[in-house]
Amino acid sequence: MKRLLRLLPFLAGLAAPVVCAQTATIPTAVTLKEDPETYTLDNGIVTAVVAKSSGDLVSLRYGGLEVLATLVGADGRPDLLRDPPGDNPNGLNRGMTDHQYGFWSHDAMGPRGTGAALARVTIDPRANGGLRAEVSVKGISHGRKMGTGPGARGGEFISDIDIRYALGRGDSGVYTYCTFDHPAEYAATTLGEARFGLKLSDIFDWMLIDQHHHLPYPPDLERNGDDKYNYTSDQFDHPAFGWASSARQLGCFIVNPSVEYLSGGPTKVEFLCHRDTNRVTAPCILNYWRSSHYGGSSVDVAAGEHWTKVIGPFLIYVNSGADPETLWRDAIAQAAKENGKWPYDWVNGVDYPHQEERGAVAGRIILDDPLAPPTAKLSRLLVGLTHPDYHVTTERAAAGNTPADITWMTDAKYYEFWVRGGDNGRFSIPDVRPGKYTLHVIADGVLGEFTYADVTVAPGRAVNLGRLQWTPLRRGRQLWEIGVPNRNASEFLKGDDYFHDGMGLVYAQLFPRDVNYVVGQSDFRKDWYFQHVPHDEDPAKDIAAVAAWRADRLKPRPANAAPPAPGSPAFRARFGPPAAVGRASPWSVHFDLPAAPQGVATLRVALAGGNTSSHEIAVAVNGQPAGSVQLAGDSTVGRNGIQGIWYEREVPFPATLLKSGANVLTLTVPAGGLSAGVVYDYLRLELDEAATPR
Repeated sequence: MKRLLRLLPFLAGLAAPVVCAQTATIPTAVTLKEDPETYTLDNGIVTAVVAKSSGDLVSLRYGGLEVLATLVGADGRPDLLRDPPGDNPNGLNRGMTDHQYGFWSHDAMGPRGTGAALARVTIDPRANGGLRAEVSVKGISHGRKMGTGPGARGGEFISDIDIRYALGRGDSGVYTYCTFDHPAEYAATTLGEARFGLKLSDIFDWMLIDQHHHLPYPPDLERNGDDKYNYTSDQFDHPAFGWASSARQLGCFIVNPSVEYLSGGPTKVEFLCHRDTNRVTAPCILNYWRSSHYGGSSVDVAAGEHWTKVIGPFLIYVNSGADPETLWRDAIAQAAKENGKWPYDWVNGVDYPHQEERGAVAGRIILDDPLAPPTAKLSRLLVGLTHPDYHVTTERAAAGNTPADITWMTDAKYYEFWVRGGDNGRFSIPDVRPGKYTLHVIADGVLGEFTYADVTVAPGRAVNLGRLQWTPLRRGRQLWEIGVPNRNASEFLKGDDYFHDGMGLVYAQLFPRDVNYVVGQSDFRKDWYFQHVPHDEDPAKDIAAVAAWRADRLKPRPANAAPPAPGSPAFRARFGPPAAVGRASPWSVHFDLPAAPQGVATLRVALAGGNTSSHEIAVAVNGQPAGSVQLAGDSTVGRNGIQGIWYEREVPFPATLLKSGANVLTLTVPAGGLSAGVVYDYLRLELDEAATPR
């Protein structure tokens, strides 16, 4: 029951009947066969074929039907000459390892020819009556860089890599997990993009991620320039995601039973599904555990440091049902079942504590904010245990080629344990690995976060932290607020319909004179746009340019046509339509005061992502400069999002800039490209009349 509480957000609406993916017959015993190149795991429901040279999943069949986009030879088996496992820069996506089946970005082969992987059987079904089989394909680094996936041509991360696949009796899918191990004698190293990906058969035509991304998605959308970033979503609230075949009544999903091995905590937005960006445009399912998207995350390991992390196990789930909705509901229900089994008792031989070797932490958060309205509560409470914040200085830190301070939002190196608490502040975090953690608490409607350091978790022990008082920071009494502090822009205009290209052009059409918000009259749901970007002065022209670019993409090209020269207009057009630019965009907040104040006023701005051309937003009060909002910067606006790395900035200014009667506070985003803007979470103006201006 305690684990099911963590899945309540995923189970809403699941009262309708679903079709079970498995039959009512007695499950077939699991078998394991091998030849010089592959292992084949079979339980009568699914058949998985794993390459011994790399750990790639080269075939997955359900009821005899190939689920993956695997190239098949005349004998009906995967054609591993045309699509060789492991390092393969000559796939359809050139310049990095690419396949038409399932594979980890950091496989066990490493750069081809630099070392052989070790393949072995770790669970033999002949020894357990056909209950379960598991195979391991392990690459020993010996100091060489492993991984040849996105951004990692020629190897990238110095680590031993152990990839495993497991299949149980009656399972309607195969489990996979990967252990990264950096012995102390290895050199310092930094991880880039890291994920497991599946390329699916062309029978799949319906994407299933969340309520916004539950739709048919034919290949022509991608060929017409559809942006894959329109289909990102947060990982925490969506543990089951994938595709359906509406014709074959078949589904394929990745199911995460836990988020402990993922990065960035419960607010991390990632690719979950999209179509491949090549001529085949295969349906893709991606399980990212470290990326640069929406602010990114960090794995930096020092020389002399022994570090290990187990990613997974997670389930590649295949099911059958009447329609895509039924398949999706069944996959979400399966996620709840997998969460109830976590941690799996069949995982052995890696750094993966079983349930009796883990601990638990419980307590109650008490909100203490005398300046909050009487209706304030801990809505959508999130409580997590994470590694304490730390600092890295490496060849590629999380925020660029500079030192970086790593928080739970930018960490992928360590495990994180998050749950939703109740509105009454109570929480319980089960199945925590032993260690010392910092407790973090965030909630909708409360600006900032609560932290509680040095929480020690011991094997088999439950820790009760009791009542923890959260007193949010205040800089004086509140004069006004805009939005809801919830770490995203969902409450603002178009914040519930943001996942489209060209939303910066939509802003210019909806707000020809920019935003003029009147406190007490305006409604932020209608009068405050979800992204503050430069103002395009001729949006109709730029909309027409995008349409022309899309039409050009659909023109047939000769098969033997030479690729465009790097830097040419045709080359740049491969990456998107002509970039639109806009003038500076001033947003004004109008408000009245009964008297001219003294002391210090503080503008508090919570940002959910983005950046500007000057890395700041100018602030003026009644026409006088009052300071600026300094930006950390990420790609949230350019990647069509409403939440990236969250942070707060304060702009204190002498209250004498304010006056009795009408006042105007102006926020100005400078001129630039339409992706050079920001996404606000929340704004508040506070006044401390007893403070002395600096």
